[in-house]
Amino acid sequence: MPKFKQVVLLILDGFGVASPSEGNAVVAANPRNLNYLINHYPATTLQASGPSVGLPWGERGNSEVGHLNLGAGRIVSQDLPRISQAIASGEFFKNRAFLSVLEHVQSNQSRLHLVGLVSSGGVHSSDEHLHALLALAAEYRLPQVYVHMITDGRDTPPKAALSSLERLTRKFLEHGVGKVATVAGRFYAMDRGAHWEVTESVYRAMVYGEGERAISPRDAIEHYYDQQIYDETIPPTVITEGGQPVATVGAGDGVIFFNFRPDRALQLFSALADPNFDKFSQKYAPLENLLCATMTLYNKNLPAMVAFPPLVLGMGLSEVLSRQGLHQYHIAESEKYAHVTSFFNGGREEPFPGEEREIISSPSAYQKSYEDVPEMSVDQLGTKIVQRLREGTAFILANFANSDMVGHTGNRRAAEAAVLAVDKNIGTIFEAAQAVGAAFVITADHGNIEELLNARSGQINKEHSLNPVPLIIAGKGLERQKIKSRGYLELPALVPEGVLSDVAPTALELMGIVPPPEMTAISLLPALVYEKSLETKI
Repeated sequence: MPKFKQVVLLILDGFGVASPSEGNAVVAANPRNLNYLINHYPATTLQASGPSVGLPWGERGNSEVGHLNLGAGRIVSQDLPRISQAIASGEFFKNRAFLSVLEHVQSNQSRLHLVGLVSSGGVHSSDEHLHALLALAAEYRLPQVYVHMITDGRDTPPKAALSSLERLTRKFLEHGVGKVATVAGRFYAMDRGAHWEVTESVYRAMVYGEGERAISPRDAIEHYYDQQIYDETIPPTVITEGGQPVATVGAGDGVIFFNFRPDRALQLFSALADPNFDKFSQKYAPLENLLCATMTLYNKNLPAMVAFPPLVLGMGLSEVLSRQGLHQYHIAESEKYAHVTSFFNGGREEPFPGEEREIISSPSAYQKSYEDVPEMSVDQLGTKIVQRLREGTAFILANFANSDMVGHTGNRRAAEAAVLAVDKNIGTIFEAAQAVGAAFVITADHGNIEELLNARSGQINKEHSLNPVPLIIAGKGLERQKIKSRGYLELPALVPEGVLSDVAPTALELMGIVPPPEMTAISLLPALVYEKSLETKI
């Protein structure tokens, strides 16, 4: 087994493994370089959803969860089941962060605002968590409780908001508290690309009651559906009674952001919570005596109580490499920068000693869509990776966002173009890795682009999938001689060899480094290199 002084770990975001179908953009694109690597080097599949990544059974994987597991080298229990377990045990209703906000509202005779994604998708939030907050507000007999409803359409079907609203309305009636104050699609309310103008439009609706108006959330949603505007892109809309906003966020109020995933909630939350916030087109006066809480830690520098602080995840892949004195380079475009930094590093914001980070701006697709620029910034990423290989960087971590971001548009033609753009750069990186004797490891965090049509309904599917993801390990001395193989088309027939957390100890073994005891996952090199690889299964 050769030992490599350099390793590239490339994460193809949203790139799963599935049998040929009309909605499988990978099969349609027929990626030449990826197929070559699968044909000539050890390849298998990994589980990337449910308990294999610390989620409940049947729960789709996502980018945050995937990168946490990939970097940690152990299955990481996720915030979603952790919070749900607290509800089941009753600890949720004793949580000091929540109680402090409710007591603040009670003492000020003010309003409680619950802000987040109202969705059954389970990627950024959970309806169960929102409903539990309503129950808690009812227990405190708060008369003014308002939900600022963010609609999904990305991790759910494009017209799922009415079903979510119906469930929410039933909870309003059950607990005797709650009204919807604003409605906005996640395109506006959950931007993470520093497109501050869209965040500002939501802020103005919530705080000043400015924007589109409707007499009920149902009327708003149905009105936009009639215009072929669906959940993800519903404009910020103020719900009114008697011509006036139902409620706005004001001084002395309490705010709870119930998204458990921080990356797409951070911009809007910062605008409300940070007294020094200055990213909008104009400066707004901070809201005095506003008490905020977040479901999980969004940013340690912002004034907010945190209901479920992060669990400590020490001795992940980045930390182990740092302690070995090795130089590592983490790169992604802005859409996925948090994933190759804080998520991959177990929630740690600061780089480890010897860890260098670079962000490449994603195309400004907010006037169009990533279906118009399916290549995104992948060519720039590929060029940077090749440069670092030639400079001798020991470990390179990269994320290619195309498969996920373009997959979420549901546009199959654009998705095929995205696969080919990724594949071109895979070929370029492989050549550079071969030239310097580096190992090239390719995997993914979850599925998406391989399942763009719902098999039952035939409708466009923009959600993540439950499919496994590929793992390919290429390098000198690892070549396999295959008499007959069809590249990617062989992978769906394989029983997954492992889980995402197995990638970290596998990378360490490639470099001749013994994994620490904290890494409870296993290296897959013995299974792949010693007669249990794709070659023996096809």
